[in-house]
Amino acid sequence: MQKILFNGAWTDSSSPRSQFHAFNPSTKAELKERAFPESNWQEIESIVDAAYEAAQTLLETEPNALAAFLETYAAKIEVATDRLAAVAHEETGLPVSPRLAGVEIPRTINQIRQAAAAARSGDWARPTVDTENNIHSMHGPLGGPVVVFGPNNFPFAYNGIAGGDFASAIAAGNPVIAKAHPAHPYTTQLLAELAQEAANEMGLPSGTVQLFYGTAPENGLKLVAHPKVAAVGFTGSRPGGLALKEAADKAGTPIYLEMSSVNPVFVLPGALEERGPEIGEELHASCTLGAGQFCTKPGLVVLQESKEASALIEQMAESFSQTPPGILLTGGGVKAVSNAVEQLKAAGAKVAAGGNVANTAHFGYEPTLLTVDGDTFLANPSELQSEAFGSVCLVVTATDIEQLKAVAAALEGNLTGSIYSESQGRDDDSYAGLAKTLRTKVGRLLNDKVPTGVAVCPSMNHGGPYPATGHPGFTAVGFPASVIRFSALHSYDNVREHRLPVALRKKNPTGTLNRLVNGKWTTADA
Repeated sequence: MQKILFNGAWTDSSSPRSQFHAFNPSTKAELKERAFPESNWQEIESIVDAAYEAAQTLLETEPNALAAFLETYAAKIEVATDRLAAVAHEETGLPVSPRLAGVEIPRTINQIRQAAAAARSGDWARPTVDTENNIHSMHGPLGGPVVVFGPNNFPFAYNGIAGGDFASAIAAGNPVIAKAHPAHPYTTQLLAELAQEAANEMGLPSGTVQLFYGTAPENGLKLVAHPKVAAVGFTGSRPGGLALKEAADKAGTPIYLEMSSVNPVFVLPGALEERGPEIGEELHASCTLGAGQFCTKPGLVVLQESKEASALIEQMAESFSQTPPGILLTGGGVKAVSNAVEQLKAAGAKVAAGGNVANTAHFGYEPTLLTVDGDTFLANPSELQSEAFGSVCLVVTATDIEQLKAVAAALEGNLTGSIYSESQGRDDDSYAGLAKTLRTKVGRLLNDKVPTGVAVCPSMNHGGPYPATGHPGFTAVGFPASVIRFSALHSYDNVREHRLPVALRKKNPTGTLNRLVNGKWTTADA
């Protein structure tokens, strides 16, 4: 039985008889050598109490100390890359190279270091100095823990104790309570060990990072509504996210969710004529990458009826039918994809390729392409834009550009939306009207590319309108913007100079901190 990370120490769970095992999705075999406890409510509440105590100390912890912790943690992950990749491969079936060791772990290290840089610079806090009114403000810690629920598809980059939500919460000065995903609990445990080592070395309070593996659903709802919990970060399914959102909203707890997205791709007629086969290859590759288990996978492609559109559908159907089923992360994932495909069929979609659970030694579902006409889609828009978290794509054929725009108008909120257009401007008039509608439906608007990649850079928006996320004004990726979610705006009215945070005093504490002083952004003293 594995131990939980409680208040700075690896501790036996108080409910060891309630437990689970991970699975190897490549073989469907249960990994019985390690059992992971499901914490009872008393244990969860003790974790919250310890985190709350840590939060009080972190209110006075210097940003440089937080940055040093994150930098130390990133370095430890880098050294442990080979072991971490091997364990994650066993629990997820994702390839060690290049996916885990060559791409995801380096990305995780990079984003933790970017969070450290944001914490050290202090610019993310937007310090504002108004000498005329003697009112000052800046973003600061919440004064309580942030609970982070990580997803199954990114064992590192979105992990509850290593991913972007974790790094952002720490950079803002908050302790983190991480819940491991049952698909990769040992991977998460190894990360937590490194995080605690770094916290000890940097002298952070004992409850700064804590980990539990699982609990009853009702305890999860109580956790996000706990009066000492300051905020929640969640990445996962829409049903789970909405249940947590309801509980958090009732308690007034800020909750930042990434739930589901079909990431529509519109291919305009000129682009189809100019480079249809090339676009078809890009779409196929993006839909089937990682067995389609990316939140930015294009799950909906919209075309205008033409011979080129028909050719593209035939090409994609052939490509899908020839692609071996990838490894899905869990047995539950197979059932979820199957149910989603059945829902699409029941709403009028027709299977052009695939459509069945894969007969493989691993958890899998056949890469599946479905088609539907624009009239049917507009008659059943809700049912026909349900996310299938696998290599599943629905192609909608519209009668004309006006119906193409109508499809865009019927979309729910999504993380991304893409428009392919002819390179010499032939589609510009159609693009303008379509983009105007699509812009309000997505967090990130792309041109002439698939949406799968999510760059960790300051300008990235990995967010979008509801129900892709819980709030359209925030991003889960990109520093310093992602840090703002886990902060409070602290205002100081007529507070004496020596009592202000150093970032708000007349002298710029670093000489490089960017502050809004009397209405102008500057690094000068006030």
